[in-house]
Amino acid sequence: MGKEFIVTKTITEINKKIKAGKAVVLDAQEMTKLVRTEGKVKAAKKVDVVATGTFSPMCSSGLLFNIGQRPPTIKTSRVWLNGVPCFAGLAAVDSYLGATEPSEDDPLNKVYPGTFKYGGAHVIEDLVRGKSVHLKAEAYGTDCYPRTRLERDITLNDLRDAVLLNPRNGYQNYNCAVNSTDKVKYTYMGPLKSHFGNANFATAGALSPLFNDPYFKTIGLGTRIFLGGGVGYVLGPGTQHVPDPQRNERGIPLTGAGTLMVKGDLKQMKPEFLRGVSIVGYGVSMAIGLGIPIPILNEDMAWYTGVGDENIHMPIVDYGYDYPRANGNILKHATFAELKSGFVDINGKRVPTVPVTSHTKSLEVARMLKQWIQEGSFLLTEPQEPIPAW
Repeated sequence: MGKEFIVTKTITEINKKIKAGKAVVLDAQEMTKLVRTEGKVKAAKKVDVVATGTFSPMCSSGLLFNIGQRPPTIKTSRVWLNGVPCFAGLAAVDSYLGATEPSEDDPLNKVYPGTFKYGGAHVIEDLVRGKSVHLKAEAYGTDCYPRTRLERDITLNDLRDAVLLNPRNGYQNYNCAVNSTDKVKYTYMGPLKSHFGNANFATAGALSPLFNDPYFKTIGLGTRIFLGGGVGYVLGPGTQHVPDPQRNERGIPLTGAGTLMVKGDLKQMKPEFLRGVSIVGYGVSMAIGLGIPIPILNEDMAWYTGVGDENIHMPIVDYGYDYPRANGNILKHATFAELKSGFVDINGKRVPTVPVTSHTKSLEVARMLKQWIQEGSFLLTEPQEPIPAW
């Protein structure tokens, strides 16, 4: 027999309460406090939705766009936006701009190899800010697409379609990066000083979406989300999704685990939740605001969303020796609460910790999503296909 719950709700019932302005919505930080003080059953009775949020660099992101046609028509084979190469091997005027693609003539890279001032993420941010970017396209010419060259300045409104299409966002747990060698290591987690000079960590802890639904019981294909300041959707598991990792007693993975593939209309988004990032010695990334509503269907979901920073154990990995090896050594696990405190003990040394994720912006994402739900402008959706958790 399946498990019987004291409290049971459906997404349809919760949506009716949202429409009527009667739904009780908490952000993930508030839910943690409630579950601690009143327990999961009372919390499940009181709360309908928990709003989660994160704002962190998410390299596996990009823009799928269509520039539209003007006679004479063109089938683009090479495309650049503000000097950043795009992939044009799609239909006639469809292209994809990767967030981490650097500009071809970035002067900073000539002085500091591997460092770029501008790339795909910055182009996306510029478009969302309403700025003009320079489009350049080349083609080989055909009978039906005779044009061979196109150059003009465009804005986001000039694009026929602009879809933020991200293959891997919202990692469920991630490494805390350190470096034990004699030299500074330049990584996607930021510069790592020698001899354990710093420990850089990501994720938003108890606010983070996939820590609040560790087994993907409410998140799947079609889940409506907050993405970049607009509305987006989950398309399914992201690339590098690990469905059956080692977990602690609360179901929290002990290593990098679940990921999400997501999409949203770039024309709805806001620049404060989509920011181009330049990482010294590594390249370009994009910081993205991602928020997911977790419906409290039963006391189990109340328990999961009651996760605290002390329940999240993050692996500390030596990027000086063990990365990019596939199976690098985990030096130890530290709780997110420890890392958030500003220092962590590694081999008896008090190491300063550096967050790569913004806790302030992550909370802002969760609170904005909470507000949308309370106002009735954001309804929940039923997953149309589950994401594998094991």
